[in-house]
Amino acid sequence: MKVEIWSDYGCPFCYIGERKLALALEKTGMTETAEIVFNSFELDPNAKKNYEENINQLIAKKYGMSIEQAIAANNNIINVAKEVELEFNFDKLQPTNTFDAHRLSHYAKDMGKQQAYTEAVMKGYFTDSLNISDFDVLTAIAVEVGLDRAEALRILESSAFAEAVRQDEANAYSRQVHGVPYFLFNGKAVVNGAQTVDTFVGVIEGLK
Repeated sequence: MKVEIWSDYGCPFCYIGERKLALALEKTGMTETAEIVFNSFELDPNAKKNYEENINQLIAKKYGMSIEQAIAANNNIINVAKEVELEFNFDKLQPTNTFDAHRLSHYAKDMGKQQAYTEAVMKGYFTDSLNISDFDVLTAIAVEVGLDRAEALRILESSAFAEAVRQDEANAYSRQVHGVPYFLFNGKAVVNGAQTVDTFVGVIEGLK
């Protein structure tokens, strides 16, 4: 079974959805045999690398809500994450641009390390409060998952894989995908968003 996932590293529901998929694959005995491919998608291609505002302030501004409402919304996401044993630290989270992280993911893919890289970047962002646009952070993550530091840095300091990121996004748009996570099973069955584990199990069982 092949599962293609369009997601963004700064998307909390992408991390939650990917964890739910992993749990579903475990329940159906497909963990070792499923081929997982991560495709790039930027929810905000114009995001800055550094913000003076914290995530609660940015959410309040984006959705026209109060700071208290933004904090409540983020606390709800934190609680949803806990249900699948993920720790989100929104109080220290560093909002940033994810384009370079996506570029490096294509190197990880070529090296057979994409799944480990994706998990490490998302944990770095949501749990460890790292700035995942910082080249030192990204090269450290690359080394952590078994990639070459010098090659990772060479890629980051160039425009390598920029076109691959844009092609992934173009493929998403051609499917009318404008939000993530988006899961495509064997090129036909679709799950939109961070659905329940049982929803993923149902799709997997239907294709086995």
